[in-house]
Amino acid sequence: MPSAADRVPWGWLAAGRASRRLVLGVVFVALLLDNMLLTVVVPIVPTFLYTTEYEGTNSSAAPAQPEPASPALKAPPFSPPPPSGCPEGEEFLAQENVRVGLLFASKALVQLVVNPSVGLLTNRIGYHIPMFIGFTIMFVSTIMFAFSGTYTLLFIARALQGVGSSFSSVAGLGMLASVYTDDFERGNAMGIALGGLALGVLIGAPFGSVMYEFVGKSSPFLVLAFLALLDGALQLCILQPSRISPESTKGTPVTTLLQDPYILVAAGALCFSNMGVAMLEPTLPIWMMQTMCSPKWQLGMAFLPASVSYFIGTSLFGILANKMGRWLCSLVGMAVVGISLLCVPLAKNIYGLIGPNGGLGFAIGMVDSSMMPIMGYLVDLRHTSIYGNVYAIADVAFCMGFAIGPSTGGAIVRAIGFPWLMTIIGVTNIAYAPLCWYLRSPPAKEEKIAILSQEGPIQSRSHTAQKALRDFPLTDDSDAEAESAE
Repeated sequence: MPSAADRVPWGWLAAGRASRRLVLGVVFVALLLDNMLLTVVVPIVPTFLYTTEYEGTNSSAAPAQPEPASPALKAPPFSPPPPSGCPEGEEFLAQENVRVGLLFASKALVQLVVNPSVGLLTNRIGYHIPMFIGFTIMFVSTIMFAFSGTYTLLFIARALQGVGSSFSSVAGLGMLASVYTDDFERGNAMGIALGGLALGVLIGAPFGSVMYEFVGKSSPFLVLAFLALLDGALQLCILQPSRISPESTKGTPVTTLLQDPYILVAAGALCFSNMGVAMLEPTLPIWMMQTMCSPKWQLGMAFLPASVSYFIGTSLFGILANKMGRWLCSLVGMAVVGISLLCVPLAKNIYGLIGPNGGLGFAIGMVDSSMMPIMGYLVDLRHTSIYGNVYAIADVAFCMGFAIGPSTGGAIVRAIGFPWLMTIIGVTNIAYAPLCWYLRSPPAKEEKIAILSQEGPIQSRSHTAQKALRDFPLTDDSDAEAESAE
C-alpha cells in the first residue's frame, strides 16, 4: 500500500487505476466522442458544400443581380426555404450524393486498413498507449474539421479520424474484454460501452445541425475538441499511457480467427446491420432536401429517433440478450433492420421518418449489443483469450459497413434512386438474418484443439492468463503477477 501511495499522489487516483468501472468510464467517453464526431458532420457537410460550391458559383455566374452586393441577403437561400420551393441545382445535388458518400466512407476505409495493425500492436504493447494515441489523433482531426473550408481538407480530416477511431475502439473494447472475464459481466460492460457509442450517435447529428444553423460551422467541432481534451486528461489519470505492458500470452493470429466460420457470421451481422444506417447518412439529407424541402436543422433531427432508440436498444439488450439468447436477439434485430429500411422511402415528411428510423436504431442496438460480447465469447471458447485481434475484426466488420455503405449508396441513388437503395439493403439484412442461428451453440475449444493440434496445451494456459489479465490494464503489479502465473 505505501508503494502505491508513493507512485500515485492521490488515493482516489490509486483506487481509480484498480477499478474496472473507471476503465469502463474511460472507454465509454472515448466511444462517445468518436461517434459524436462521426455523426456531427452528417447534416453539416451536404449543406456546407451546397452553400460554398453551388451558391458560390451561381453568384459569380450572375454578377448583374443586385442581391449579392449585400452579404446579409446571400446566406438564407438554404435556411428555411420557401414553402413551395426546394433547393435549386438538381444535377449538383445528384453529384453531391457521390462526393458526400465518398467523404463519409473515407473514415471507415482508413479504419479498415489500420485496424489489423492496431490489433497486433495491442498484443505487443498493451492497451494504454494505443488508447492515448487514438485520443491525440482524434483531437487533431476535430480541429481540422473546425477550420477546413474545402472538400479536400474535409476529406483529409475525415480520413484522419479513421486512424484515431481505430486506435480508440480496438484498444478500448480489447481492454474491456480482458478486464471483464466473466461472460455475463462482459456482456453488461459491452452494453454500457456501446451506450457511449449510442449516445454519441444520438447527440451528434442534432447537435451538429442546430449549432451549424444558429452559431456556425466551426462551433460544434470546437466544443468536441474541448471535450476531447477532458477525455485525454481522464486517460492520463486513470490509464498509464507511458507504460508498455505486453500480453503475457500470445494471441491467436488474425488469419486463424478469420478462418473461424462462427466469427465470420458474427462479423457479417455487424457489417450488414450497420450498412443500412451508413447508407442513410449521406443520402437521406439530400433526399429530404429534394423531396421534403427540409431546412438545415431538420436534416440532423431526422436521425434523432434512430439515435434515441439505438441508445435504448444497446442499454436494454446488453443485459437481456444474454437471457434470451444473443443469436436470437441478433436474428430478430437484423429482420427488423430490413423492415425498417423498406419503410423509410414511404415517408412524406420528417414526421413520417420517426417510425422507420426509430425501429432501425433499436434493431441495430439489438445486433451490436449481442455480437460484440459474442466475439469475446467465441475467442474464449475456441481460441486463446487475448482480445485485440478479434475486436480488430469486429471493428473491421463495422467499418466495412460504413465504408461500403456511403461509397456505393451515393452511386446507387444516382443510378436507380433512393427508394431502390433502401430496398436492396433492407432485403439483404432480412436474407442474412437466419445465419445468426449458427451462433446458437458454437462448438467448444476442445473440438477446435482436435482440429488445430498446434494449440494443444492452450486450455490450461488461457484460463491462467485470463485470471492474470483481469487486473492487467490497471495496476503496476500486473506484469509480475502474469510472470508468476506463467
